[in-house]
Amino acid sequence: MHCIGRVAPVNVAPIAAPGTKRTARRTAAARQLCRAGSSDEDGNDDDRERRPAQMPRRKLINLAAATTALVVSNKANANEFAGDAAMAIMNRVGKVKMSDDEWKAKLRDEPYAYEVLRHEATERPFSSPLNTEKRTGTFTCAGCGVPLFKSSAKYDSGTGWPSFVEPITPAAVTEVPDYSIIFLPRTEVRCANCQGHLGHVFDDGPRDRTGLRYCMNGVSLHFEPAADA
Repeated sequence: MHCIGRVAPVNVAPIAAPGTKRTARRTAAARQLCRAGSSDEDGNDDDRERRPAQMPRRKLINLAAATTALVVSNKANANEFAGDAAMAIMNRVGKVKMSDDEWKAKLRDEPYAYEVLRHEATERPFSSPLNTEKRTGTFTCAGCGVPLFKSSAKYDSGTGWPSFVEPITPAAVTEVPDYSIIFLPRTEVRCANCQGHLGHVFDDGPRDRTGLRYCMNGVSLHFEPAADA
């Protein structure tokens, strides 16, 4: 049993010999003070002074989810109910509405694309042929087919993933705070049309262009070469 320092000191006369009524009363009072000062929210006698460093993972995740909803709400159309828009994005519900089983069936010939787009997996660096694709054309969503990036926005970042300085239009993608790594917050990039996971955006791109690096999973994209490519 731990008594913490925030309990006000109590002036107590020397404790009498064990077995006396005075000892029993003071022992009971001390226990009550300990319980009042040291019990956590679940009723356990933990040291509260250590609790800030031991916040349960569940609370951190809930806090991250609330922050995500708030940020997404701020980006929602002012004419919409921001709460509904934020929840739809958090639940990966875009204009294309399909169940997980339907997505799995649609992407059955590209099983890893399904894992990346619908379950935020990450492909191995240098594993996608799109990383070295240099032809003129358009990169589209492997899930729903909408155009996402122009070949003119692509550059070699040296990371092993197809990288772009900007999407084809700002509205083509949705950017969402990502707290899946608790102490390394990132910005996730999704296809705005189907809310499929594409990758992440970082601010270490070419300074002579946008300064951004849209680091995409190659399996989340298809490439459509231009007619003259």
